[in-house]
Amino acid sequence: MTDEQIEALRFYQRSEAFDEKEKTTIRFADIVTRGAAAVDDEVLAYVGKFYTEDEIVELTMVIALANMVNRINDALEIEPDMG
Repeated sequence: MTDEQIEALRFYQRSEAFDEKEKTTIRFADIVTRGAAAVDDEVLAYVGKFYTEDEIVELTMVIALANMVNRINDALEIEPDMG
C-alpha cells in the first residue's frame, strides 16, 4: 500500500486512492473480520467479480491468519516489532 492509501484506508469506499478491486478486497476483509457468518452467496458473488474460487479461499485464509495473530498479540499484550 502507498502512504496515500494508508491515510485513505478509513474512508476507502469513497477514496480515489483505491481501484474497485482494492475496495472489494478491503470490504471482504472487513466482512470476514467483523463476522464471517455474514459471508453468504451475495458476498461471494461480489468478491467473485475480481477473484476465482481458489483465490477467494486463499484470501480468506490470509484474512483469518491476520485476525488470529492480532487476537494472540492483543490477548498477550504483545507489541509489534516495528523494526
